[in-house]
Formats: sequence, C-alpha cells, structure tokens
Amino acid sequence: MLLIDRSAVQADPLWSLRAKYTDDPRPGKLDLILGVYRDDQGICPVMRSVLAAELRLAERSASKEYRDLSGSADFARLLGDLTLGQALAERATAVQTVAGTGALRILAELLATTGRGRTVLLGTPAYVNHEPILRAAGLDVRTYPLVSADGTLDVTAMLDAVRQADTGDVLLVQGCCHNPTGLSLPEPAWDELADALCATGVVPFVDQAYYGLGDGLDADLAGMRRLLQRVPEAVVAVSGSKAFGLYSERVGCAFVLAKTAADGGAARALLEGIARASYSQPPSHGADLVAEVLGSPDLRPVWREELESMRRRLGRLRSGLVASVLEHIDTPALRSVGDQRGMFLRLPLDAAQMRELHERWGVYGIPSGRINLAGIPEACVAETGAAIAAVYAQAVRTASLG
Repeated sequence: MLLIDRSAVQADPLWSLRAKYTDDPRPGKLDLILGVYRDDQGICPVMRSVLAAELRLAERSASKEYRDLSGSADFARLLGDLTLGQALAERATAVQTVAGTGALRILAELLATTGRGRTVLLGTPAYVNHEPILRAAGLDVRTYPLVSADGTLDVTAMLDAVRQADTGDVLLVQGCCHNPTGLSLPEPAWDELADALCATGVVPFVDQAYYGLGDGLDADLAGMRRLLQRVPEAVVAVSGSKAFGLYSERVGCAFVLAKTAADGGAARALLEGIARASYSQPPSHGADLVAEVLGSPDLRPVWREELESMRRRLGRLRSGLVASVLEHIDTPALRSVGDQRGMFLRLPLDAAQMRELHERWGVYGIPSGRINLAGIPEACVAETGAAIAAVYAQAVRTASLG
C-alpha cells in the first residue's frame, strides 16, 4: 500500500488553470496560459521547414534502434554551432536531452553532484519550474528581486547577489526574453555580469529557450555568447521547442563549458550516468528534424525566415495590445510593458486581478500576470486590451477608495 500524505500533494498550478480554461463553455475565451506559439487560428503550426525535413526523414526510413546515451552527435553539433557559435561549441561537451526541461534537470544534478552545498541564485519572479527542478536535484536556492519597482530589470540586484555569493555557487540566468517578465539583459549588463562572475568564481547556468523570438536570432544570442567567452566554466540548457515548434517532440541539449578537455569528458560521463538512471536515451525524431533543418542549405534559410515571421507577429501583437490598453487607461506601469520582448507579456496585475480577467472576460493568463501573446488572434487584440484596461482601472478605483 502506498502511504501518501494527501495534504502534501499539490496539483501543478499552471495545468490546473488550463483545466479551468478547458471547462469554460464561453466561445470567445482565450488561452494565454501555456508558453506555446500559436498562429492566428489558435493552432500551434508545424513549420514548413520542419515538415519538409520530416518528409525527407520518412523517405530515408532510418532505423528506430537505440541511440547513444548522449543522443545525436549531429544534432548537438549543429545546435551548438547555432546557439553558442562554432568556437564555443567546439570546446563544449554536449548531451542531447528530453527537451530544455530535461537539460535543466540533468545539469542541475551535475551541479549538485560536483559541488556539495552549492547554492543557486535565482531572480524572482522566475519561470515557474526553475525552483522545483533545482530543489529536486538537491540544490539550495537563494532568491533575489529581479524586477525594479518601475518594471525594469534590476541589474544591480543581480550583480549584488553574485558578489555576495560563495565561489562555486551558481547563477541561473535566462538567455533572452525572460519567462515570465518578457525582459532581457541589456548589452552592457552581460559584460558587467561576466566581470562579477569571473571575480567571484560563481558559475553561470544559462537557460536558453526563446532565441529568435525577441530582437532576432543573432541579437538574442549575442549577450550569452559574450558572457561564455569570458567565464572559465558554464552550463547551458538549450530548448528546441520554441524556435522549431517541436513542443511535443521534447528536443533539448545540455552543454558544459569546462576548464579542460579532461573536465569536459568527466562531465559527459556524469551527464550520461544521470540520463541513464532517469530515462536512458533521449528520443531521436525531434533531434533528427532539427539536424536535418540546420544541416540542409535549402531548409535552414526557410526556417530562419519562418522564425523571423513569428517574431514580427509577436511584435505586432505586443504593440497593438499595449496601444489598445492605453486607449482606455494610460499609466507608466502599462506603458512599460511595451518594452518587453518575446512570447510573453507580464501585466501589472496581481493574482486576484488575473482571476477577475478570466472569470469576467474569459482571458486566461497565469497569476503572476504573465500572458502568452501568441494566443491572441489579431482580430481580438482590441477587445483583449479593453478587458485588461477594465480590470486595471477597477483595481485603481478600489485602491483609491481603500
């Protein structure tokens, strides 16, 4: 018999909210909860480049035999060249993983194994799954405020957290288009961060999931690359879900930049051992698709244009939604969200106001204020902005009365 303390069992809050959305009978409801790119018809599309790659793989009818514990070497090499740049990728140890989440988890376990008592510095608000992943791997977590009162990224708080940490501690930083805030480190901050990390011996742990959806592929990766060129050691989790639309294929890669080749080999052995005890080998199909796209001279430019088209659409949705909100109520807190980037927009609404947004207006976002812009059809931008403005205005009136 399983002796389960049911009082300690908690459902995942994001998926519980998604269940409420599913049960909502209203025809005009909007799912802005999950971090999935959708087109104007509300469908998560298969990219043309990916579909073409899929047809090529089907024609070759490759074997479905087990892969090595590190997965596809071609996939890891091509994704490393794309995200890290060729020079950094050549010195990195790469292990294919079960999506970006799997990369986060096995890298967290690597850090826990190689540094007993390490503390991970985590800026808040954070991606909802970061802290559970870190703690499940046995790491201590110390949080610091990532966002200033005016809604901008608090670079000073991040640097102070690093300077107060111990050698061997870890800073988890998102590479671009921060989830849930939509903020990205400004260019000079990457250099300041590299200075602080080198001075203290704190190890950067980069979560790179939304590249290409912020300011463009190269711009989104530039800061991370500069940082990695400076620091002696780093670990990087890369997701293939967003940039390639391969959410259900679970495509990811864990990269370790070690001080020496021998350290890199030891890291690979440790990562493979962690993977073996967790899921053995990663799934091959999604990785093969990415490798086919990136390795094909005709498909790679098609993919880049598709990714750029997605980015431009997100930009139109952001500017249109902000403009719509400001037509009804204009405050600095609402204007500042227009500076955010990527798939997400974080509204200056608390959990109760976000609940009001979905209960009264059928617009579902998560309690932190985060909404997925890609879930808004362009035809619904104006009414969605009006709903947000109504909730915000009501909150302002209530606060003034109180």
